[in-house]
Amino acid sequence: MTTLTLAPTAGPRPLADTLTMLRRNLLRARRYPALTSFTIGIPVVLLLLFVFVFGGALGAGVAPGVAPGADGRAAYLDYITPAILLFAVVGAAQSVAITAAMDATGGIMARFKTMAISSGSVLGGPVLGTVIQAVLAGAVVLGLAVALGYRPRAGVLDWWALAGLIALAAFALSWLCVAMGLAAKSVETASNTPMILTALPFLGSGFVPVETMPAGVRAFAEYQPFTPIIETARTLLAGTALDAATTVQAVAWCVLIAGVGYGWSRSLYRRERR
Repeated sequence: MTTLTLAPTAGPRPLADTLTMLRRNLLRARRYPALTSFTIGIPVVLLLLFVFVFGGALGAGVAPGVAPGADGRAAYLDYITPAILLFAVVGAAQSVAITAAMDATGGIMARFKTMAISSGSVLGGPVLGTVIQAVLAGAVVLGLAVALGYRPRAGVLDWWALAGLIALAAFALSWLCVAMGLAAKSVETASNTPMILTALPFLGSGFVPVETMPAGVRAFAEYQPFTPIIETARTLLAGTALDAATTVQAVAWCVLIAGVGYGWSRSLYRRERR
């Protein structure tokens, strides 16, 4: 009697599946240039607006002894560039909330659940793609700032540390925004929910020193997550010694946000969408 041996059914391959979903995310970014343009365009507009419209006056406030005008703009360019880098990260994260909502509301995510695909790759691939887009958007912002006269004094190790910080912040905020996108009832809601993140650099040390704020606002600014991230990026670009406490806070906030976003998004992914 002949015995038939059935070939085992191919199961999920986490690494290969994640790379496939990463490629899908990058192809989508190319096919939907409006999202990519938004990620890069908003930080560029903010940098130009704050430097050339407000910089002459605000620069005299952030750098004592600097006269308003051209010197003030140069001083404010140095001060604001790290905050605009974080805006690029937030913009990239906002785009992944939109794409997650598109997949969830369009039914493609439900289809993925029926396929032999690693569940982590369905969400992890877009997150990695967003990290890549955020780093590229940050490079564009830095290039524009240098073209405007910004001269960072970062060393080689500082540049590597800055790239790691941007990637870590993008990774954390991307997971949070994926969860926001999955929780949204529509793509329009998903595009608006992460807007709250764009307010945090304004309510931190991104645009003015926290010392100049009223007591209540200052207390929030000092303890919210974006302030230590911006201050760490500012120190790295200046090429000065890092403050250990601020750096630890920046990394800790990123890890906490990533953990919350990951847990929330995985819970939403497992839940049947009604």
